[in-house]
Formats: sequence, structure tokens, C-alpha cells
Amino acid sequence: MLDVEKIREDFPILSRPVYGRPLVYLDSAATAQKPRRVIDCERRLYEEVNANVHRGVHYLSGQMTELFEEARERVRSFIGAASREEIVFTSGATAAVNAVAYSYGELAFGPGDNIVVSEMEHHSNIVPWQLVCGRRGVEMRVLPFDDTGRLMVERLPELLDGRTKLVAVTQASNVLGTMPQLDEVVSAAHAVGAVVLVDGCQGIVHGGVDVGALGCDFYVFSGHKLYAPTGTGVLYGRRELLERMPPFMGGGDMVRKVRFAGTTFADLPLKFEAGTANYVGAVCLGEAMEYLREIGMDGIAEYEHRLAEYAADRLSAVEGLRIYGTTPDKCSILSFNAEGVHAYDMGMILDKLGIAVRTGAHCADPVMEHYGVKGMVRASFAFYNTEREADALVAGVERAVRMLR
Repeated sequence: MLDVEKIREDFPILSRPVYGRPLVYLDSAATAQKPRRVIDCERRLYEEVNANVHRGVHYLSGQMTELFEEARERVRSFIGAASREEIVFTSGATAAVNAVAYSYGELAFGPGDNIVVSEMEHHSNIVPWQLVCGRRGVEMRVLPFDDTGRLMVERLPELLDGRTKLVAVTQASNVLGTMPQLDEVVSAAHAVGAVVLVDGCQGIVHGGVDVGALGCDFYVFSGHKLYAPTGTGVLYGRRELLERMPPFMGGGDMVRKVRFAGTTFADLPLKFEAGTANYVGAVCLGEAMEYLREIGMDGIAEYEHRLAEYAADRLSAVEGLRIYGTTPDKCSILSFNAEGVHAYDMGMILDKLGIAVRTGAHCADPVMEHYGVKGMVRASFAFYNTEREADALVAGVERAVRMLR
């Protein structure tokens, strides 16, 4: 069992008031709050160690380089990758997906090929593929989900064929909370020779990942949703694929020698890390992962699941309220609408009550189109939230319904 009250003490922002009321922060799927340990780590690095990595022979540069590469090892261990060379630091999941789309897409996609993207993806796992499909003459096929939010993996055989080059799928929907059966997706894709990219932005937070056991070819996530600073992210790729892929960006630190007659590139992973890295952010990402490891990812996932079920049960009693995504194995994300109440109006009233939720399309227009709505209210629970806060959400929703219906 988690000592949630003690955990809450680790997050300074949770003690601040909003409009004279206690803050109830239920927007962690957009960005998670940062524990004091991560905040202190960032301050300490800037005060004591700050120097550019890989390029300097002086003491500070060597010290920061060592911390930067130690962070890479922490990431490798946290996600179960085989080697540090498979861990590429990026500015976030969006940058990581685009790197694969442009680099692997230009390498492997051609006219007549196709890729499969699930209907529940975040825009960041749709738009980059649309762009490369347009450039390379590739067809995009959509793997649908049903009205419960379950990804219909049984439809894969009719979508996959010998010209399928890639399947892009989320580990956990940022709207529905659905956690698809990724083992079936990976197995089906590999059977026809396609590679699989998994968006792990929500999944890595709510239970973690073992990319080796999962068997995916690429895995991406953002640090700011994992209690680390903004502007951090990771691209995991199987080494044999990364070795074949050309660099996505050119610049400093990703080269071995530069001549006007031609350039030779650095070894993995630096080949994909052009320019000055966000080395402070990367070290703090490693610190956030160590913090989560010490608490225990299994315990976090179990607590969040029970809390979300408690909130869903209470919300379901509100007359005319619909929760979108009702699969039993979903993560702690609840998206809903109340009949006769606009999502933005609901969000504004909750805000005045000190309750932070997300409203709108959540960068998932195809999900909104599926249900025929323009937006939803989304409450996303983290391991620092409590049943007391879930009760506050329900009371706020009931109040908004009484006012607006």
C-alpha cells in the first residue's frame, strides 16, 4: 500500500490554494507535477555542475557528461532495453515519432506500401505518418476501436499484408484510458514483416514497460508526463534498425568528421542527438525514474487503478453523465460528458472550485469524431491523488450540472 499522504509531501505545488480552495490537480495526463527531488536535482545541476556534455576536457564537462550517460543507463534499465545505444534522448514523444517517421520512413517506405495506425492515437502519432505517407506515396489504414474503447485487434488480419511496413499504436489512450493488447498487435505485425512503434506517453506512467518483453521495434515517451522536466523525451529503437536509419537532423555532436567532400556520423545513439542536448533535463528524467522505482511501479499502477474505479463508480451515478472508454483494464484516465452541459463550461466551473481538469479534443480528433462529440472533460489521476479529491470532483460535476442543465 502506498503512503499517499507522505507522497503528496514530495510535491510542493499540491499544497498551494487556487481561488482560495485546496488545489485538486486532475490533469496529470497533460503534464504531471514534479517531486521536490526532481526540482532539487535541476537546481543543483545548474548551481554546481552546469557545462556542455561530450565536448569539453575540463572537470565540469566531464562530470556532467558522466551524469548524462548515467541517466541514459537509468532509462535503459527502467524500460528494459538491451543496450544504452538503443536510448536516444529527444525533446519529447512528438520529436521521437517524427524522427522515426522521417528517418525510417524515408528508408523503408515506398509507393504501394501501407502503414496501419490505430483510431485512438494522439495527433502526434497520426500527423507525422500522414506527412511521410504523402511524400512517399504510402497508404494509411486505420485500426478501429468499438464504443467501449476496446481496440479491435481482431481486425488486423484484414488490414495487414505483405506491403505493410509499420504499425503505430498507443500503449494507453490519452482520452479513453484503454490499454490495447499490444502483444497481439506486435505478433500480427511481425508476422507480415512490419515494424511496430508504440506511443508510451501514458502507458509508461501507469505501470511501466519492458520493451524487451513487449517486442516492439520503437517506443517513445515524454519526460514531463513521467514527473520529469518539460522538453525531455526518449526514442527507443532496436539497435539493428537504428544502425540502418540515416540521421534525422544534422549538426554538432552527431558527427565523427566533417569535410566539404562528405561527413561521417557518430556511433549510436549520438547519431540522432544533433546539437546541444537537454542534458540537465535528461539527468532529471533519470532522477524521476529512480524516484518511481523506489516507490514501486506495480504499487503505483494498482493504487491508480483502484482510485480511478472509485471515481468512475461515483461519476456514473450522476444523471445523464457518460464515461467514454469502459474497458476493464484501462489506466486511470476518465473522459466524460454530462448531457446538456458543454465540456468547456464544466471545466470552467470545476476550475473555480479549485479542480484542474482538461477539456476539449485532447489532441485526438478521430476519437471525438467516433463518438460524435466536439470535446470531453478529462480527469486523469496520479498516485498523488486521493479519494477525497475524487469526491471533490464528483461534487463539482454535480454542482455544474445543477447550474447549467
